[in-house]
Amino acid sequence: MRVVCLLLILLSVSACTTSPPRNPGDVCAIFREKGGWYGDAKDASKKWNSPIPIMMAIMHQESRFVANAKPPKKYWLGFIPAGRMSDAYGYPQAKDGTWDWYIDKSGNWGADRDNFADAIDFIGWYNNTSGKINGISSTDAYSLYMAYHEGHGGFKKRSFASKPWLKRVAGNVSARAATYGGQLSRCEKDLKSGGWFFGIF
Repeated sequence: MRVVCLLLILLSVSACTTSPPRNPGDVCAIFREKGGWYGDAKDASKKWNSPIPIMMAIMHQESRFVANAKPPKKYWLGFIPAGRMSDAYGYPQAKDGTWDWYIDKSGNWGADRDNFADAIDFIGWYNNTSGKINGISSTDAYSLYMAYHEGHGGFKKRSFASKPWLKRVAGNVSARAATYGGQLSRCEKDLKSGGWFFGIF
């Protein structure tokens, strides 16, 4: 009986860590539901000087916190399968080549795009690199997302100038980062102390 109970607990914990958060619009609710995520985000923020709200807003935009997210499929003539739009994958929707670059430069060998800790570290690293290459402030969520989406070369060439839809998306990311920032300011003290844990019972 004890073995059965233990297995049920393990399955429950596993489902909780791999399924998307129930309330992706509230960063406090996200971190309360996903016990280890706040610590992972805080570590990435400290390591790469990238604010937690901005990293989380970018991840929300890219995958809605779905671990194995993939781009839509392409179809020839509207019905013949022709693969996916790109090889982007996981929480950060990072492409194969960019992910390999991250592993090489960060030394995070064995990192996986469907692992939250690795994904948030990637986003922090990418934002930090955007600052070094393009001179983007670590608090400029709008420009950081533009560089994230277009690549550092594309950002430098202002490839986003002719993409009004992307400007709207970057605006949404910036607004969400501001919302997450306000939310986090009200709950971070409890998250740091672990006090939130006792409020769920």
